Amino acid sequence: MEQTLTFEALRQRIETIFRQAGMNAVQAASLSRVIAAGERDGCKSHGIYRIEGVLRTLKAGKVKGAAEPELDPGSDGAVVRVNAQGGFSNPAFELGLPVLADRAKQLGLAALVINDCTHFAALWPEVEAVADHGLAAMVMCPSYATVAPTGGTRPLLGTNPFAFGWPRQGREPYVFDFATSVAARGEIELHRRAGKPLPEGWAMDASGQPTTDPEAALAGAMLPFGGHKGSAIGTMIELLAGVMIGDLTSPEVLDFLGTTTLAPFHGELILALSPEKFAAGRKGDPFARAELLFGAIKDQGARLPSQRRFAARQKALAEGIVLTGAEVAQLDRLLELGLDAIA
Repeated sequence: MEQTLTFEALRQRIETIFRQAGMNAVQAASLSRVIAAGERDGCKSHGIYRIEGVLRTLKAGKVKGAAEPELDPGSDGAVVRVNAQGGFSNPAFELGLPVLADRAKQLGLAALVINDCTHFAALWPEVEAVADHGLAAMVMCPSYATVAPTGGTRPLLGTNPFAFGWPRQGREPYVFDFATSVAARGEIELHRRAGKPLPEGWAMDASGQPTTDPEAALAGAMLPFGGHKGSAIGTMIELLAGVMIGDLTSPEVLDFLGTTTLAPFHGELILALSPEKFAAGRKGDPFARAELLFGAIKDQGARLPSQRRFAARQKALAEGIVLTGAEVAQLDRLLELGLDAIA
């Protein structure tokens, strides 16, 4: 039967599932927040759908559910480093965020490097969290090799998400968050579960031929968005959020895991920038000037990114988060069986 839950009720239910599966409070609370946020904002591909993947990775021993992230005491400059200690990226981000924000306000810009983490979540919760401190943000990470470079025929790059946020006074920030592949891998999995064909141009099969079959796409390779442009940006993310921070690239992640059915293990890079510091001594308020730009975009009838997500958030906060009967049954099953529910 369909159920309507408040954000906090859903978050607590998810946290309980993770706690009963053996995760500590630090890991479970952080993961439950980001998954419940996905449902609240209408992002089904990063909502409760992700719980099984988290538990599967935990059961396979590829993530440490009792990890306590550690802030590197030597992080005394613009680079703040947090070691996730083999746990998930989300609690490591939450630990490093206050330090990152303080450094960016002091220095003008700062970077949070997260090493040795497992990642499964969208990036918009993180850029929004940085923007809440009045800072612009860029966030990126590799994944595992599932995307063929333009002109290639085999998986090499990750879906390599990239997100940006700009703070807006008294309203939601300007935010975009997208994979550098044509679509997120989770979208292909959702098409497979629904028995729906993929749009043309999303993927190729294992022989390098274009396909609209989700099964063939998952066994083959996804394509970068925008052809060579997306391929180049995906490569940039491998360099900045893999090579530069001393962590795994997408091919190395796949070698480590041996499968794409588990959440990938790698690093993450978060950049925070202070508009006031960068605009110091110049005419005009950077926030007011940004609003002029946003207004001009909307005056043409265009839509700022994330507006549908923000509208879904407001609706969910006012009316509750609606789960289908199948989704409720899934949560009940995971709560009852824990890791035994995972093949």
